[in-house]
Amino acid sequence: MSESRNVTIRVPVLARVEGEGALDLTIEQGDIKALRLRIFEPPRFFEKFLEGRHYAEVPDFVARICGICPVAYQVTAAQALETLFDIDIGPWARAMRRVFYCGEWIQSHSLHIHLLAAPDFFGCGNAIELARIAPEEVRRGLRLQALGNELMELFGARSVHPVGVRVGGFHATPSPERIDALRKRLAAALPEAEALVRWTAGMALPPDAQDFVSVAMRHPVDYAIERGEIAASDGLLIEAAAYPEHFTERHEPHSTALFSSYCGRPYLVGPLARLNLNRDRLPDDVQTLLAEVGFALPSGNVFHSMLARAVEILLALREALRLLADYHAPASPWVDATPRAGVAVGCTEAPRGLLWHRYEIDADGLVRNARIVPPTAQNQARIEEDLRLSLLNFGLDHADDALRLHCEKVIRNYDPCISCATHFLRLNVSR
Repeated sequence: MSESRNVTIRVPVLARVEGEGALDLTIEQGDIKALRLRIFEPPRFFEKFLEGRHYAEVPDFVARICGICPVAYQVTAAQALETLFDIDIGPWARAMRRVFYCGEWIQSHSLHIHLLAAPDFFGCGNAIELARIAPEEVRRGLRLQALGNELMELFGARSVHPVGVRVGGFHATPSPERIDALRKRLAAALPEAEALVRWTAGMALPPDAQDFVSVAMRHPVDYAIERGEIAASDGLLIEAAAYPEHFTERHEPHSTALFSSYCGRPYLVGPLARLNLNRDRLPDDVQTLLAEVGFALPSGNVFHSMLARAVEILLALREALRLLADYHAPASPWVDATPRAGVAVGCTEAPRGLLWHRYEIDADGLVRNARIVPPTAQNQARIEEDLRLSLLNFGLDHADDALRLHCEKVIRNYDPCISCATHFLRLNVSR
């Protein structure tokens, strides 16, 4: 029988995540008695801020929710309102929004892999230490991140909290000269993205297979990014408007972030969930590359999320190149909108997973009610479940420092945006 003792470990901040939280872990008689991921950042009230605002202000307001994935919030809001207003933005704006979104996937995934997650698998405390042992790999990652930022700036006027999207399309049109210059850089980055997939596939990731439900969007033809229906690995396939009928949110006393469940259980959103559900939408040569590196899908090892991000960087580069191949500037980058009263619902795939918006609009085009469900809030329960199962697989007899580092590795693997989710790591271990 394990020795009974009480130990408290306090780490003020969980490094390399956005936001702050804490994990309370109680171990008794060699088993986990209690495990709570506490999110204690104050609510930000973005949904309340939107009430009374004109619909045209919504895309720019919601972009401020996240500094890493503002495109996701802008595009989701704009598309939800366009559906309600019965607006067809046309093929040019649809294609360029997907390119815009690809830029966000590239920059966000590159940032997470190289600056936040990869140091964990090389025994490094931060990206600076990683750069000492893998300088070329880190430089490559920073180049890819910068390229993603340039794509975002091209259509958003700036990469942080961009302002290019409007209901009906875009505010401005990039010149063909700028597009041509960026296309050359995108093409030159393809070999680097392939090398990144091979590098992440070669990392010694923990063998931690689990049973969970994957939830992501699915499109009839494309790899789902900004369009599609909501799918689950148990066969669910629904329109965005039906989300509340299948997914529920609840408050937990220890968290200011809501916990989500599907059919009463946690579920996974994010890059690995997307690959699990959309592997048949990958180009043939990308599937061949995955077979070469031994990445079998579907995967039940959430640590494969980092490899999944590398795959999506490659996919996003290819998509951007494909959509920009025959670029031409339209007569106008937007179409006029006429507001109508009703409920606007939309969802897209943010880098961290499914993002769902719902707005009640009155006849004057003013927001009367808003509800936003970010990916991290949907992953909260799954993170707790993953921590429990992963710790049991890891072994509870390890020293407290080793347990803390393992918990941090699990949490960082989800790339949680705690600030987005509040409507890590201080670790308290009690033995």
